[in-house]
Amino acid sequence: MKFLDLAKVKIRSGAGGNGCVSFRREKYIEFGGPDGGDGGRGGDVWAEAVEGLNTLIDFRYQQHFFAENGQHGMGRQRTGRDGRDVVLKVPVGTEILDEDGETVIADLTAPGQRVLLAKGGNGGWGNLHFKSATNQAPRRANPGQPGVERTIWLRLKLIADAGLVGLPNAGKSTFLAAVSNARPKIADYPFTTLHPNLGVVRVDGREFVLADIPGLIEGAHEGRGIGDRFLGHVERTAVLLHLVDGTSESVAEDYRTITAELSAYGAGLEEKPRIVALSKIDALDEATRAERKAALEAAHGGPVLALSAVSGEGVTEALRALAGEIEKARQEAADVDGPVAGVETLATGETGRTSVAPRSGGMAGERRG
Repeated sequence: MKFLDLAKVKIRSGAGGNGCVSFRREKYIEFGGPDGGDGGRGGDVWAEAVEGLNTLIDFRYQQHFFAENGQHGMGRQRTGRDGRDVVLKVPVGTEILDEDGETVIADLTAPGQRVLLAKGGNGGWGNLHFKSATNQAPRRANPGQPGVERTIWLRLKLIADAGLVGLPNAGKSTFLAAVSNARPKIADYPFTTLHPNLGVVRVDGREFVLADIPGLIEGAHEGRGIGDRFLGHVERTAVLLHLVDGTSESVAEDYRTITAELSAYGAGLEEKPRIVALSKIDALDEATRAERKAALEAAHGGPVLALSAVSGEGVTEALRALAGEIEKARQEAADVDGPVAGVETLATGETGRTSVAPRSGGMAGERRG
C-alpha cells in the first residue's frame, strides 16, 4: 500500500428541503386548512479517526464528499426525510486543516474521535406553521437552508513514542529492523527510506512505538533532498534518538547539521528530549571509536551512547534510555488533564475554533423557518 500523508478534499453538506404549501382536500370537509409539512434537514459531513488505517491513500482517488440534501415537505403534514450524513474515515493522528493549509480545524489523536466539518442546512417550514387566527389560509412556505461547501487538507502525523533522526545512511533503518519486527528497506546508498516506518519495541517488559523517517541533509528546510516534510511524523514523540554515523570523518559537523535542521523546522523539535548515539561502531577500531565519541560529546555538550545495530552492542542501553524518557513523558501527561477521548467536536467553518459536545447530544438544534 502506498504511503500518503497529505490530501486535499472538497466537502459539502446537504441543503435543507423546502417547506410545502398544501391544503387539506377531502370530500365533505369544506375548510380543511393548511397541512404543508416541513422540509427535511440536510446531511452533515463528519471526520472520524478509526483504527486499522496508516495512510491517506483512499483520498487520492476520491476528493469530493457531498452529503445528501433533505427531502422537501409534503402535504398531509408530512415532513421530508433528513439527508444522509457523510463520514470521512481517517487514520488516528490526522490533522484537519482549513483551505489555507495552516489553520488547524481539529486534531484527531484517539480512535473514535469525531469532528463535524460541515453542518447540513435546516429544512424550511411548511405553510402549516404560518396559520393564525388572522391568516387561516397561508400560501407561503420557507425554503431550506443551503449546505456548507469548503475545501480542507488532511495531514497525517503518525502516532509514535520515539523517533529516529539523522543524516542519510546513519543506520536508522538498520536500528529499527534490529529492535522490532519492522522490515524497512536497507541499502548502502542514501535515501533508501522514502516514507516513515513504525516498529513496536520491547525492552525490560516495557513496550513503545518507534518511528523511522527519511534522512535529513543540510538545507532540508529549504526542500533539499527529500526535505523536512516527514519531520511532522515525529512531532508527537516523547523523545528523539539522534544517530550519528560513526564511520564519518566529521561526526561533529554531522551532528550540527541535524540540530540546525530541527531548529529551522520548529514545532518544538529542538526542545524535545534527544538521546545522541554514535552508530556503526562495529566498523571502528578502539582508538577511532574513542576519538569520534569524544568529538561527538564535545559537539553535543554531554554524554553520548555508542551502539551497533549489526552486532547488538549498546542497543539495549539505548532502548532503556528511550523507555525512561517515554515513561517520564507519560507520567507528566497523566498529571495534566488532557482532552477527553471519544468525544464529538463541532468545528466552525469561519474561525476554525472548536467546541466539545457530548456524543449523545443532538446536533440539529431548533428548526428555523
